[in-house]
Amino acid sequence: MKKLLQISFALAAAVGMSGALAQDVKAGEKKIAMCIGCHGIVGYQASFPEIHKVPMIAGQNAKYIVAALQGYAKGDRKHPTMRGIAASLSEQDMADLGAFYEQQAKLPVAPETVPAAPANVAELLQKGACISCHGANFNKPIDPSYPKLAGQHADYLTVALKSYKTERNASVGRANGVMAGQVKQFSNAELKAMAAYISTLPTELATVPQKKLR
Repeated sequence: MKKLLQISFALAAAVGMSGALAQDVKAGEKKIAMCIGCHGIVGYQASFPEIHKVPMIAGQNAKYIVAALQGYAKGDRKHPTMRGIAASLSEQDMADLGAFYEQQAKLPVAPETVPAAPANVAELLQKGACISCHGANFNKPIDPSYPKLAGQHADYLTVALKSYKTERNASVGRANGVMAGQVKQFSNAELKAMAAYISTLPTELATVPQKKLR
């Protein structure tokens, strides 16, 4: 009986391991054509749902990139352009793209200690319990499916945070119960203030310039 149990556990572990998609950085590099038109241009701005810089994704957690793409594909994240792109990707494509972008920035690890926030912003961050998920330096989230935020563009962070407050809109909004509950505590001006501070912190994120045609 003991031997059978050992075999059962071994088989279960093997099935779990085989169910995980292998990430291939080299394969991901060959799949970024649809990404570089926005994410491979330094300072590039989007105009939907308002004008803001597109997020830096080089150096971002691979699991977060995959989770975000899955969200766009399913419609949990509402953005017509990103949904069209994500819906065209297989799960393997997403895994490979995540692996590629996670290692692309090649920046030093951010310091554990960051400059203190202004008193009013520190109070807002404490109220939102932001560091409990995104880490004290906003570069070490408690789960790799959560994003690194430090140094990200302030205008993008503001738009992203506001999107969790948006309801019953076919084109704008993000379905995430935890984040929706958090951001609804704040005015848009307060979200902007938090985003402005987080954007100044030492970052592991970057936009790595890419040729449009590959």
